[in-house]
Amino acid sequence: MKQFVDEQSQAIKSRVGNNPVLLLISGGVDSTVVGALLLKTLNTDQVHLMYMDTGLMRKNETAAVRANLEKLGAKNVHIIMCENEFLSALAGVTEPEEKRRIIGDMFITIQEREILRLGLPEDYFLAQGSIRPDFIESGLTVDGGKTSVVKSHHNVASPLVDAKRKAGKIIEPLAELFKDQVRELGRFLGVDEAIVSRHPFPGPGIAVRILGEVTKENCDILREADAIFIDELKNRSSSITGKTLYEEIWQAFVILLPTRSVGVNSEGSTSERKYGRVLALRAINSTDGMTANVYPFETRDLLEISARITGSVKEIGRVVYDISNKPPATIEWE
Repeated sequence: MKQFVDEQSQAIKSRVGNNPVLLLISGGVDSTVVGALLLKTLNTDQVHLMYMDTGLMRKNETAAVRANLEKLGAKNVHIIMCENEFLSALAGVTEPEEKRRIIGDMFITIQEREILRLGLPEDYFLAQGSIRPDFIESGLTVDGGKTSVVKSHHNVASPLVDAKRKAGKIIEPLAELFKDQVRELGRFLGVDEAIVSRHPFPGPGIAVRILGEVTKENCDILREADAIFIDELKNRSSSITGKTLYEEIWQAFVILLPTRSVGVNSEGSTSERKYGRVLALRAINSTDGMTANVYPFETRDLLEISARITGSVKEIGRVVYDISNKPPATIEWE
């Protein structure tokens, strides 16, 4: 990793010079590690970190991102509140690739508007946390070749990002790395372990975990259920290793399905028919994200987690567990 950092730092310095660098940061592992690398390599005044609260983030994400960036020593942190713009653009859209395209273009559109507001010069560089699986799944190789598309990533395949890349104004120091290598790099750079070991989170956010239309109501339901799932994993331990389930699992999240299921709502001595939403739990283990195996929960854990979710999120009437490996299934549902 020392050699990797030395080589990337030299390459970044030679390309960037004294020009400003803008990093679109999500708060996840990849973009945070790129932020740490840029702050280690360049003058902190050159590095601008832009986080967009799209309304598609996890519960309490914005406050956590701000605190983590300040810990890294960032001076120029720009928090953009743009939930209404993203949700308006996604209204009525249900097709997964169309969601990803809209979100990718919205990121760049808002970024360009905010750059004008901030007064950054035209010769700024755009840095991204793109990693090797992003390119592979988007049907591209790092050197520009073509492969089959599994699903597009907005930081790789959107038209506006492609234009910036062709102009030679994009910095992607993680483009040859897989997720496990990014984590190793983060530890070498001194990024907090709580961030380095954080489960992966998709660039389009929870929009690709809501099957069907992305609405404020659906986002709020999923966000609350996901927070409960992750909290449960952090407070439960493996009977074999003694680690928390969150540490045992590479990635875990929930998916809100576009269907309802008949159930029973019991309060006191009365019961009534309930037509509630269906939620799927997903938990997998992997090293590079290219293949993945379903985590073998103990039945008791699944039963108790399901009971807490249905008892706390009134809209959810049924919880199911996804038992499909990758391949044939992808990790995310969309």
